[in-house]
Amino acid sequence: MNTTDKKFRRRAEARPDEMLDAALAVFSEKGFAATKVDEVARRAGVSKGTVYLYFPSKEALMEGIVRRAVAPIAERAVPDMAQFEGDPRLPIAMLVHTLQNLLADPHNLAVPRLILREIMNFPAIAELYRREVLGKVIPALTALVARGVASGQLRKIDPEMTVRSIVGPIVAHVALSEVFGVRPEEGLALDRLVENHLDILFHGISPAGGEETP
Repeated sequence: MNTTDKKFRRRAEARPDEMLDAALAVFSEKGFAATKVDEVARRAGVSKGTVYLYFPSKEALMEGIVRRAVAPIAERAVPDMAQFEGDPRLPIAMLVHTLQNLLADPHNLAVPRLILREIMNFPAIAELYRREVLGKVIPALTALVARGVASGQLRKIDPEMTVRSIVGPIVAHVALSEVFGVRPEEGLALDRLVENHLDILFHGISPAGGEETP
């Protein structure tokens, strides 16, 4: 394969990501309903037909955006939680820090911001997010907490409700900041939120006289 062929292949491989970047930008600016595929194509610098070669509909573009954003969690964090045996606070902390690192990137933060703004008007987006994100994370996290309770490494807490206590503050923090504009003086301040959240969480779920927070 010559140099020109290699460059062409790399360019072709990059096109789906370029189209998803363009779709995310236009969706964020105009809203999902008002966006036309032609506008995504123009932003990506390709023809409308080229977009349809990779994504057969506007909904497929949104699905691609969500799947790409949650890939680090779906591919790494969820399997790690499912296989983990030991103090469950460690993978819980790793999951929360993974979310922190993802959301610290403005490009990634644009995805939950878009979902939160569109979710009430477009139930299909809610179902997509439930299937691709919540449907994978919540069962693995619930089972992890249940194993911790059974082993005595966590207090006798309700695993299902505890999962809501683990992810709820992060969801609420992002919604307050990105939907309602209520945020700390220095901005999103995810590092402060996560440090405070884990401190409160682990003091609440750890057995009395247990080890220090990991």
